[in-house]
Amino acid sequence: MNPLEMQLNYPFGDTLPDTGKVMEIAPGVLWLRMGLPFALNHINLWLIEDDYETENGIVHGWTAIDCGIASDATRDAWEVLFGSQTDGLRGLPIVRVLATHCHPDHVGLADWLCTRWNAPLWMTAGEYSFARMMSASLPGADGTAMFPHFRKHGLVDPAMQDSIQDRKGHYIKLVPSMPTAYHRMQDGHDVKIGRHNWRVITGFGHSPEHAALYCADLNLLISGDMVLPRISTNVSVFAIEPEANPVQQYLDSLKKFAGLPDDVLILPSHGKPFKGLHTRIQQLNDHHAERLAEVMEACAVPQSAVDIVPIMFRRQLDAHQMTFAIGEALAHLHKLWIDGALRRELGADGVIRFAVK
Repeated sequence: MNPLEMQLNYPFGDTLPDTGKVMEIAPGVLWLRMGLPFALNHINLWLIEDDYETENGIVHGWTAIDCGIASDATRDAWEVLFGSQTDGLRGLPIVRVLATHCHPDHVGLADWLCTRWNAPLWMTAGEYSFARMMSASLPGADGTAMFPHFRKHGLVDPAMQDSIQDRKGHYIKLVPSMPTAYHRMQDGHDVKIGRHNWRVITGFGHSPEHAALYCADLNLLISGDMVLPRISTNVSVFAIEPEANPVQQYLDSLKKFAGLPDDVLILPSHGKPFKGLHTRIQQLNDHHAERLAEVMEACAVPQSAVDIVPIMFRRQLDAHQMTFAIGEALAHLHKLWIDGALRRELGADGVIRFAVK
């Protein structure tokens, strides 16, 4: 456990749900994990016991929070849970699917689950729209714009170009379809799940309109990717929004959690449930302040986003990690540029570089 983790409290220690099983972490709230074929090898999903009103009356079952990627392994894991009368859904149906945001590990199987159980999808408008757009592989969102965007920010190495090009169509492989209708969630509104209200807290920078959920009755925060215990969530500038300022958006979003109690049990999408919200928020603020200081120092000499990657990420990166690393390096450059600390210039080689004014 690293020093930052030691400042947090993990009520369940190293206990994790077994494969194909669930673990109750509060009355009517279950924790399960699904595997991912990335360096980040899992996602936490949550099931909340619910009485959902349909046009045919109230149905008792589960609201599923996030879904996992569309893969045979994830579908098989869900089917094991569906079939278990003791360690799974206890013979109850999925009555609603709620996705925190549009990334594949969170929404990949939303259409499959909704169809399988004739259940509605709940998302914010920003997240649903992006998921529909990307799963439909619309021009500009289909991966074709990714390479020119990264080329402009310093991706000139042929081997690296090839590895990045291979990721074209990555999203649609993991999110092959989306439900054609949804129920909109909005910031500050309550979602009634079972006996309790869960307040929607939207966040930005990591995704278009991320929804975290806070239940005061249970003192639980389903934080999605906004507050993670071990890693800082990715904040990137991508081709579809080439002059975005996601670092600032993310830091501003963290302030929305400041009024929650420090002993709230945080249920993150990756890592273990933990307590110490205010400590973790300060750690995340400190992390980005340190990265911004490093980037600022490096820009005494003009730097592209690709030049900044090894300064911010001091380890070997695969193609999947490299796309996010370039995007995050550019995000930190953009914050300093928009704040007026750096200038931006286009070189004769067609590469954008940033330098101290």
